Amino acid sequence: MAETLIDVITSGSADRRDRSLESVCEKASLAELLNACAQLDRFRRTSDNLYERVRALFFLYALHRFILPARPGFPAQGLIPFDGYIRLLDRRLEEALDVFLREQERAGPSDSLSSALAAAYHKLGFQTLAHQVRRSVRSVLGNQWMFRAGHPGDQPLRIRPELLARATPASPFPVLRERTPVRMDLSHSGWSDIFFLGMDFPEGARVLNISIDLGVHGRDAAPQPPVEACVRVIDEPVLRLASVDLGCRADITELSEVFDFARDYLGLLKAAVIAAGVVPPGMEGSEARLHDLLVQVIGPGLGLEVVSRVGGIPKGSRLAVSTTLLACLISALMRATGQARSLSGPLEEDERRLVAARAILGEWLGGSGG
Repeated sequence: MAETLIDVITSGSADRRDRSLESVCEKASLAELLNACAQLDRFRRTSDNLYERVRALFFLYALHRFILPARPGFPAQGLIPFDGYIRLLDRRLEEALDVFLREQERAGPSDSLSSALAAAYHKLGFQTLAHQVRRSVRSVLGNQWMFRAGHPGDQPLRIRPELLARATPASPFPVLRERTPVRMDLSHSGWSDIFFLGMDFPEGARVLNISIDLGVHGRDAAPQPPVEACVRVIDEPVLRLASVDLGCRADITELSEVFDFARDYLGLLKAAVIAAGVVPPGMEGSEARLHDLLVQVIGPGLGLEVVSRVGGIPKGSRLAVSTTLLACLISALMRATGQARSLSGPLEEDERRLVAARAILGEWLGGSGG
């Protein structure tokens, strides 16, 4: 190859940098492509530039997924080491890559092995971005404690006494209700403001948004904030999550289930509970019990119910519903646990910024990557 892929990534010239991978690799031989992969892998391990590392990872993903298998003479069959596959499932991606690359060096490249390498590089690219989001959110004043709390005894949050007050022992606990408008993008950025795309093309991340309420003409008297989150204490020692729109509910009793976003359709609510600090992100992978955490935050024999509703807004509405819902849920949970000064009314500016930072974390925890 007359020009290395590393040159494309590191070039300061837009004409050289902003080109498709296919155009650069079009005339390269199989041997040249394999050599380019080896160079890129060494480069992404040593570069201290986040953008360069991530772009190299996605180049490697595309090379192994699309470009190498299409080359004449590329072996179609090969073995995928089982221990590498297990590491891939466990998200120990660097270890998985080392296993797959050793096998490629030993047995030669193959379509099968490239599929495994592509999966690992792809996941590692997003994992690298997610770690950067965590570091960024952690740097915001007021968030550091969440990443240090690894035991229920470290949890400083307590449910506000107003939410524990009820008229009689048989009465339900009060409901805290948060309502939020949605976002309309006037500049139609086509999602070019999403993290990493914004790094690649910062000019495209300049967007103009407005907050809007919604209503149905002829049905509603006036537009209303369509996104809603409700929080209340319940008489069961569980974390109850429910989505009205999805018709989905779960009573969670194990801490590990809170971090299992693929288990059900409640990943966004789980991400909000974590990002709000009710279940601190520092507890992921610990042997702590959710029961002990609920006792610390709420009290013995009590639990927490979190319910979301987005007013029937369809998917693909371009109204940033997932981000708005996360912010709404996080705001409600922060109010409920005393992280906001007031139970009602607008948030203070420092609280709004904290919610925004945590909503970004929640996007990546929940998998939407916004």
